[in-house]
Amino acid sequence: MRRRLLAGAAALLLIGGAAGSAAADAPAGQPARPATASAEVPAGVSAGVAVFDRQTGTFTEQLNTSTRFRSASVVKLLLALDHLWNRGPDYTVPAADRAWLEPMLRASDDDAASAYWSDHGGTAIITRMVDRLGLKDTAPPPTGYEGYWGYTALSARDTVTIYRYLLDSAPGPVRDFMMGNLRQSTRCASDGFDQHFGIAGAFDKPWAVKQGWSGSSYEKGTCGPKRTVTASVARAGSPAADVDLTRPALHSTGTVGAGDRSIVAVFTLHPVGTSYGKAYTDIGRLTRSLNVPGAARPAGWWYGTWSDHVNVRPKPGTGDAAITQLPAGVEVLVGCQARGEVVNVPPYTNEWWAYLPRYDGWISNIYINSPDNKMPDVKDC
Repeated sequence: MRRRLLAGAAALLLIGGAAGSAAADAPAGQPARPATASAEVPAGVSAGVAVFDRQTGTFTEQLNTSTRFRSASVVKLLLALDHLWNRGPDYTVPAADRAWLEPMLRASDDDAASAYWSDHGGTAIITRMVDRLGLKDTAPPPTGYEGYWGYTALSARDTVTIYRYLLDSAPGPVRDFMMGNLRQSTRCASDGFDQHFGIAGAFDKPWAVKQGWSGSSYEKGTCGPKRTVTASVARAGSPAADVDLTRPALHSTGTVGAGDRSIVAVFTLHPVGTSYGKAYTDIGRLTRSLNVPGAARPAGWWYGTWSDHVNVRPKPGTGDAAITQLPAGVEVLVGCQARGEVVNVPPYTNEWWAYLPRYDGWISNIYINSPDNKMPDVKDC
Protein backbone atom coordinates (compact mmCIF):
# COMPACT_ATOMS: atom_id res chain seq x y z
CA MET A 1 0.00 0.00 0.00
CA ARG A 2 1.38 3.38 -1.03
CA ARG A 3 1.27 6.37 1.22
CA ARG A 4 -1.38 8.77 -0.14
CA LEU A 5 -0.03 12.30 0.05
CA LEU A 6 -1.91 14.56 -2.32
CA ALA A 7 -2.59 17.88 -0.60
CA GLY A 8 -0.19 20.57 -1.78
CA ALA A 9 2.17 18.07 -3.39
CA ALA A 10 0.92 17.48 -6.90
CA ALA A 11 2.71 15.77 -9.72
CA LEU A 12 3.64 18.31 -12.36
CA LEU A 13 4.13 17.22 -15.94
CA LEU A 14 6.81 19.12 -17.83
CA ILE A 15 6.98 18.52 -21.57
CA GLY A 16 10.47 18.70 -23.06
CA GLY A 17 11.06 21.77 -25.19
CA ALA A 18 8.00 23.65 -23.94
CA ALA A 19 8.15 26.51 -21.49
CA GLY A 20 6.00 25.68 -18.53
CA SER A 21 5.22 24.93 -14.93
CA ALA A 22 2.00 24.04 -13.20
CA ALA A 23 -0.09 25.38 -10.39
CA ALA A 24 0.88 24.00 -6.99
CA ASP A 25 -2.54 22.42 -6.53
CA ALA A 26 -2.80 20.76 -9.96
CA PRO A 27 -4.05 17.15 -9.71
CA ALA A 28 -1.52 14.36 -10.19
CA GLY A 29 -0.77 13.51 -13.79
CA GLN A 30 -2.24 16.63 -15.34
CA PRO A 31 -0.26 18.52 -18.00
CA ALA A 32 1.54 21.65 -16.92
CA ARG A 33 -0.18 24.98 -17.52
CA PRO A 34 1.71 26.90 -20.24
CA ALA A 35 3.82 29.74 -18.89
CA THR A 36 3.37 33.32 -19.97
CA ALA A 37 6.11 35.90 -20.22
CA SER A 38 5.47 36.80 -16.61
CA ALA A 39 7.18 35.39 -13.55
CA GLU A 40 4.91 33.18 -11.44
CA VAL A 41 5.93 33.88 -7.85
CA PRO A 42 4.83 31.25 -5.30
CA ALA A 43 2.68 32.41 -2.39
CA GLY A 44 4.64 33.98 0.44
CA VAL A 45 7.77 34.52 -1.66
CA SER A 46 9.26 37.95 -2.43
CA ALA A 47 11.24 38.01 -5.67
CA GLY A 48 13.40 40.14 -7.91
CA VAL A 49 13.80 38.75 -11.43
CA ALA A 50 15.56 39.77 -14.62
CA VAL A 51 16.06 37.77 -17.83
CA PHE A 52 18.14 39.43 -20.54
CA ASP A 53 18.31 38.05 -24.09
CA ARG A 54 21.81 38.83 -25.36
CA GLN A 55 20.81 37.98 -28.92
CA THR A 56 18.15 40.68 -29.14
CA GLY A 57 19.52 43.00 -26.45
CA THR A 58 16.18 43.03 -24.63
CA PHE A 59 14.71 41.89 -21.34
CA THR A 60 12.10 39.15 -21.52
CA GLU A 61 11.36 39.24 -17.78
CA GLN A 62 11.57 42.14 -15.33
CA LEU A 63 10.14 41.99 -11.82
CA ASN A 64 11.36 44.20 -8.97
CA THR A 65 14.67 44.47 -10.81
CA SER A 66 16.05 47.28 -8.62
CA THR A 67 15.00 45.73 -5.30
CA ARG A 68 17.98 45.08 -3.07
CA PHE A 69 18.52 41.64 -1.59
CA ARG A 70 21.32 40.45 0.62
CA SER A 71 23.53 38.75 -1.90
CA ALA A 72 24.62 35.68 0.05
CA SER A 73 27.19 33.86 -2.12
CA VAL A 74 26.31 35.66 -5.36
CA VAL A 75 28.75 38.36 -4.16
CA LYS A 76 31.55 35.92 -4.90
CA LEU A 77 31.27 37.02 -8.54
CA LEU A 78 32.45 40.47 -7.45
CA LEU A 79 35.23 39.05 -5.26
CA ALA A 80 36.60 37.05 -8.19
CA LEU A 81 36.30 39.98 -10.62
CA ASP A 82 38.01 42.29 -8.15
CA HIS A 83 40.95 39.92 -7.94
CA LEU A 84 41.13 39.47 -11.72
CA TRP A 85 40.57 43.14 -12.61
CA ASN A 86 42.80 44.68 -15.29
CA ARG A 87 44.36 41.39 -16.34
CA GLY A 88 45.54 41.47 -19.92
CA PRO A 89 44.57 39.32 -22.90
CA ASP A 90 47.60 37.07 -22.34
CA TYR A 91 46.94 36.51 -18.64
CA THR A 92 47.15 33.01 -17.18
CA VAL A 93 45.62 32.42 -13.76
CA PRO A 94 48.42 31.11 -11.50
CA ALA A 95 47.99 27.77 -9.80
CA ALA A 96 48.00 29.44 -6.37
CA ASP A 97 45.04 31.60 -7.38
CA ARG A 98 43.17 28.74 -9.00
CA ALA A 99 43.47 26.84 -5.72
CA TRP A 100 41.02 29.22 -4.03
CA LEU A 101 39.14 30.76 -6.95
CA GLU A 102 37.97 27.46 -8.40
CA PRO A 103 36.38 26.14 -5.15
CA MET A 104 34.80 29.56 -4.55
CA LEU A 105 33.20 29.69 -8.00
CA ARG A 106 32.33 26.01 -8.43
CA ALA A 107 31.47 24.90 -4.90
CA SER A 108 30.73 28.32 -3.36
CA ASP A 109 33.53 27.85 -0.81
CA ASP A 110 33.02 30.27 2.08
CA ASP A 111 36.53 29.99 3.51
CA ALA A 112 38.04 31.30 0.27
CA ALA A 113 35.61 34.22 0.19
CA SER A 114 36.22 35.12 3.83
CA ALA A 115 40.00 35.06 3.38
CA TYR A 116 39.83 37.30 0.32
CA TRP A 117 37.40 39.67 2.05
CA SER A 118 39.61 40.13 5.09
CA ASP A 119 42.85 40.43 3.11
CA HIS A 120 41.67 42.91 0.43
CA GLY A 121 39.73 45.59 2.21
CA GLY A 122 36.35 44.04 2.97
CA THR A 123 33.71 46.62 2.10
CA ALA A 124 36.23 48.47 -0.09
CA ILE A 125 36.00 45.55 -2.54
CA ILE A 126 32.34 46.33 -3.12
CA THR A 127 32.98 50.06 -3.43
CA ARG A 128 35.65 49.39 -6.08
CA MET A 129 33.39 47.09 -8.09
CA VAL A 130 30.42 49.46 -7.92
CA ASP A 131 32.57 52.20 -9.46
CA ARG A 132 34.17 49.94 -12.06
CA LEU A 133 30.93 48.38 -13.33
CA GLY A 134 28.56 51.29 -12.76
CA LEU A 135 26.29 49.26 -10.51
CA LYS A 136 23.16 51.10 -9.37
CA ASP A 137 21.86 49.19 -6.37
CA THR A 138 24.87 47.31 -5.02
CA ALA A 139 26.17 48.43 -1.62
CA PRO A 140 28.51 47.11 1.08
CA PRO A 141 27.12 45.38 4.19
CA PRO A 142 25.47 47.75 6.69
CA THR A 143 27.32 49.39 9.56
CA GLY A 144 28.12 46.88 12.24
CA TYR A 145 28.16 43.98 9.77
CA GLU A 146 31.20 44.90 7.70
CA GLY A 147 32.65 41.41 8.08
CA TYR A 148 29.58 39.74 6.60
CA TRP A 149 30.31 39.66 2.87
CA GLY A 150 27.00 37.85 2.32
CA TYR A 151 25.15 40.97 3.54
CA THR A 152 26.30 42.92 0.49
CA ALA A 153 23.21 44.41 -1.20
CA LEU A 154 22.60 43.27 -4.77
CA SER A 155 19.72 43.54 -7.26
CA ALA A 156 18.59 41.54 -10.27
CA ARG A 157 19.45 44.33 -12.72
CA ASP A 158 22.93 44.80 -11.24
CA THR A 159 23.50 41.07 -11.55
CA VAL A 160 22.66 41.27 -15.26
CA THR A 161 25.19 44.12 -15.53
CA ILE A 162 27.87 41.96 -13.88
CA TYR A 163 27.31 39.09 -16.31
CA ARG A 164 27.15 41.44 -19.30
CA TYR A 165 30.54 42.85 -18.34
CA LEU A 166 31.94 39.39 -17.83
CA LEU A 167 30.68 38.11 -21.18
CA ASP A 168 31.10 41.19 -23.39
CA SER A 169 33.88 43.35 -21.92
CA ALA A 170 36.17 41.35 -19.64
CA PRO A 171 39.53 40.18 -21.04
CA GLY A 172 39.21 36.78 -22.70
CA PRO A 173 41.21 34.89 -20.06
CA VAL A 174 39.06 36.36 -17.26
CA ARG A 175 35.81 35.57 -19.07
CA ASP A 176 36.91 32.05 -19.96
CA PHE A 177 38.19 31.29 -16.48
CA MET A 178 35.15 32.54 -14.61
CA MET A 179 32.50 31.21 -16.99
CA GLY A 180 34.35 27.92 -17.30
CA ASN A 181 34.20 27.45 -13.55
CA LEU A 182 30.55 28.49 -13.31
CA ARG A 183 29.76 25.83 -15.93
CA GLN A 184 31.35 23.30 -13.57
CA SER A 185 29.16 24.17 -10.60
CA THR A 186 29.13 21.17 -8.26
CA ARG A 187 25.82 19.83 -7.01
CA CYS A 188 27.20 19.69 -3.48
CA ALA A 189 28.54 23.01 -2.24
CA SER A 190 31.44 23.16 0.19
CA ASP A 191 29.04 23.61 3.12
CA GLY A 192 27.04 20.49 2.19
CA PHE A 193 24.04 22.19 0.58
CA ASP A 194 22.61 21.00 -2.73
CA GLN A 195 23.10 24.09 -4.93
CA HIS A 196 21.54 22.87 -8.18
CA PHE A 197 18.25 24.68 -7.66
CA GLY A 198 16.72 27.38 -9.86
CA ILE A 199 18.51 27.60 -13.20
CA ALA A 200 20.41 24.33 -12.73
CA GLY A 201 17.19 22.42 -12.07
CA ALA A 202 14.89 24.16 -14.54
CA PHE A 203 16.98 23.94 -17.71
CA ASP A 204 19.18 21.46 -19.50
CA LYS A 205 22.79 22.36 -20.13
CA PRO A 206 24.47 24.46 -21.36
CA TRP A 207 24.18 26.72 -18.37
CA ALA A 208 26.55 28.43 -15.95
CA VAL A 209 25.46 29.37 -12.43
CA LYS A 210 26.45 31.23 -9.28
CA GLN A 211 23.95 30.53 -6.54
CA GLY A 212 23.31 32.00 -3.10
CA TRP A 213 21.57 30.82 0.07
CA SER A 214 21.24 32.36 3.51
CA GLY A 215 18.88 31.43 6.30
CA SER A 216 19.02 30.36 9.91
CA SER A 217 16.03 28.03 9.35
CA TYR A 218 17.81 26.02 6.67
CA GLU A 219 18.70 22.58 7.97
CA LYS A 220 22.27 21.37 7.50
CA GLY A 221 23.23 20.30 4.02
CA THR A 222 22.70 16.70 3.01
CA CYS A 223 25.49 16.19 0.49
CA GLY A 224 29.22 16.64 0.32
CA PRO A 225 31.51 17.69 3.19
CA LYS A 226 29.73 19.56 5.99
CA ARG A 227 31.05 22.85 7.34
CA THR A 228 29.62 25.44 9.67
CA VAL A 229 28.18 28.33 7.68
CA THR A 230 29.22 31.67 9.15
CA ALA A 231 29.53 34.72 6.92
CA SER A 232 26.32 34.35 4.94
CA VAL A 233 23.85 33.17 7.60
CA ALA A 234 21.31 35.84 8.53
CA ARG A 235 20.51 36.78 12.11
CA ALA A 236 17.08 37.99 13.15
CA GLY A 237 16.81 41.61 14.22
CA SER A 238 19.71 42.89 12.13
CA PRO A 239 19.37 46.62 11.38
CA ALA A 240 18.91 47.42 7.70
CA ALA A 241 17.15 50.21 5.88
CA ASP A 242 15.98 48.49 2.70
CA VAL A 243 17.73 45.11 2.72
CA ASP A 244 16.02 42.24 4.54
CA LEU A 245 18.59 40.34 6.59
CA THR A 246 16.08 38.14 8.36
CA ARG A 247 13.98 36.06 5.96
CA PRO A 248 15.60 32.98 4.37
CA ALA A 249 17.13 33.85 0.99
CA LEU A 250 17.71 31.65 -2.05
CA HIS A 251 19.13 33.08 -5.27
CA SER A 252 19.93 31.62 -8.69
CA THR A 253 21.97 33.58 -11.23
CA GLY A 254 23.84 32.75 -14.41
CA THR A 255 23.48 32.13 -18.11
CA VAL A 256 21.37 29.71 -20.12
CA GLY A 257 21.58 28.41 -23.67
CA ALA A 258 24.16 28.08 -26.40
CA GLY A 259 26.56 31.00 -26.47
CA ASP A 260 25.26 32.14 -23.06
CA ARG A 261 22.25 33.55 -24.87
CA SER A 262 20.19 34.50 -21.80
CA ILE A 263 21.34 36.04 -18.54
CA VAL A 264 19.04 35.03 -15.69
CA ALA A 265 18.89 36.54 -12.20
CA VAL A 266 16.36 35.23 -9.68
CA PHE A 267 16.49 36.57 -6.11
CA THR A 268 14.01 35.24 -3.54
CA LEU A 269 13.09 35.71 0.11
CA HIS A 270 10.88 33.19 1.94
CA PRO A 271 8.78 33.29 5.10
CA VAL A 272 10.70 32.94 8.36
CA GLY A 273 11.03 29.26 9.23
CA THR A 274 10.89 28.02 5.63
CA SER A 275 12.85 24.80 5.15
CA TYR A 276 15.57 24.51 2.52
CA GLY A 277 13.55 21.94 0.58
CA LYS A 278 10.52 24.23 0.42
CA ALA A 279 12.59 27.24 -0.69
CA TYR A 280 14.38 25.00 -3.23
CA THR A 281 11.01 23.90 -4.63
CA ASP A 282 9.59 27.42 -4.78
CA ILE A 283 12.55 28.98 -6.59
CA GLY A 284 12.41 26.04 -9.00
CA ARG A 285 8.77 26.68 -9.82
CA LEU A 286 9.44 30.39 -10.27
CA THR A 287 12.42 29.80 -12.54
CA ARG A 288 10.54 27.26 -14.68
CA SER A 289 7.82 29.85 -15.31
CA LEU A 290 10.22 32.34 -16.91
CA ASN A 291 10.55 33.21 -20.58
CA VAL A 292 14.22 32.34 -21.15
CA PRO A 293 15.25 32.49 -24.82
CA GLY A 294 17.55 29.65 -25.85
CA ALA A 295 16.67 27.50 -22.85
CA ALA A 296 16.29 23.75 -23.26
CA ARG A 297 13.71 22.38 -20.86
CA PRO A 298 13.88 18.79 -19.61
CA ALA A 299 11.26 16.15 -20.25
CA GLY A 300 9.71 14.47 -17.26
CA TRP A 301 7.20 14.83 -14.43
CA TRP A 302 7.64 17.03 -11.37
CA TYR A 303 6.64 15.33 -8.12
CA GLY A 304 6.89 16.27 -4.48
CA THR A 305 8.72 14.03 -2.00
CA TRP A 306 8.39 13.40 1.71
CA SER A 307 10.71 12.37 4.56
CA ASP A 308 14.15 13.67 5.52
CA HIS A 309 17.47 12.65 4.01
CA VAL A 310 16.05 10.50 1.21
CA ASN A 311 18.94 8.62 -0.40
CA VAL A 312 19.50 8.89 -4.14
CA ARG A 313 20.98 5.58 -5.33
CA PRO A 314 22.92 4.72 -8.50
CA LYS A 315 20.56 1.77 -9.13
CA PRO A 316 16.96 0.94 -8.11
CA GLY A 317 18.02 -0.76 -4.91
CA THR A 318 19.75 -0.13 -1.59
CA GLY A 319 22.85 -2.25 -2.22
CA ASP A 320 25.06 0.60 -3.45
CA ALA A 321 26.11 3.64 -1.46
CA ALA A 322 23.96 6.72 -1.92
CA ILE A 323 25.02 9.30 -4.48
CA THR A 324 23.58 12.07 -2.32
CA GLN A 325 20.52 12.86 -0.21
CA LEU A 326 17.58 15.07 -1.12
CA PRO A 327 16.71 18.26 0.73
CA ALA A 328 13.72 17.43 2.92
CA GLY A 329 10.43 17.52 1.02
CA VAL A 330 11.92 18.87 -2.20
CA GLU A 331 10.18 18.60 -5.57
CA VAL A 332 12.06 16.43 -8.07
CA LEU A 333 11.94 15.76 -11.81
CA VAL A 334 11.07 12.11 -12.53
CA GLY A 335 12.21 10.81 -15.92
CA CYS A 336 10.77 7.29 -15.73
CA GLN A 337 10.13 4.46 -13.26
CA ALA A 338 11.10 0.80 -12.96
CA ARG A 339 10.67 -2.17 -10.65
CA GLY A 340 13.53 -2.74 -8.26
CA GLU A 341 14.25 -3.80 -4.73
CA VAL A 342 11.22 -3.91 -2.44
CA VAL A 343 11.41 -1.14 0.15
CA ASN A 344 9.56 -1.28 3.46
CA VAL A 345 8.81 1.82 5.50
CA PRO A 346 6.13 0.43 7.82
CA PRO A 347 3.28 0.33 7.19
CA TYR A 348 4.17 0.99 3.52
CA THR A 349 5.82 -1.32 0.97
CA ASN A 350 6.83 -0.51 -2.61
CA GLU A 351 8.89 -2.19 -5.33
CA TRP A 352 8.81 0.73 -7.80
CA TRP A 353 11.65 3.21 -8.15
CA ALA A 354 11.79 6.65 -9.76
CA TYR A 355 14.69 7.68 -11.98
CA LEU A 356 15.77 11.28 -11.35
CA PRO A 357 17.66 12.56 -14.42
CA ARG A 358 18.86 15.66 -12.58
CA TYR A 359 20.78 13.37 -10.20
CA ASP A 360 21.39 10.46 -12.56
CA GLY A 361 20.09 8.30 -9.75
CA TRP A 362 17.06 6.59 -8.22
CA ILE A 363 14.77 6.94 -5.22
CA SER A 364 12.12 4.53 -4.03
CA ASN A 365 8.60 5.50 -5.10
CA ILE A 366 7.66 5.11 -1.47
CA TYR A 367 8.99 8.65 -0.97
CA ILE A 368 7.08 10.13 -3.92
CA ASN A 369 3.86 12.05 -3.24
CA SER A 370 1.56 9.95 -5.40
CA PRO A 371 -1.59 7.95 -4.57
CA ASP A 372 -0.30 4.68 -6.02
CA ASN A 373 2.83 2.57 -5.77
CA LYS A 374 3.38 3.11 -9.48
CA MET A 375 2.96 6.71 -10.64
CA PRO A 376 0.06 6.62 -13.11
CA ASP A 377 1.40 9.17 -15.59
CA VAL A 378 5.13 8.35 -15.61
CA LYS A 379 6.51 6.06 -18.32
CA ASP A 380 8.43 2.86 -17.58
CA CYS A 381 12.19 2.99 -18.00
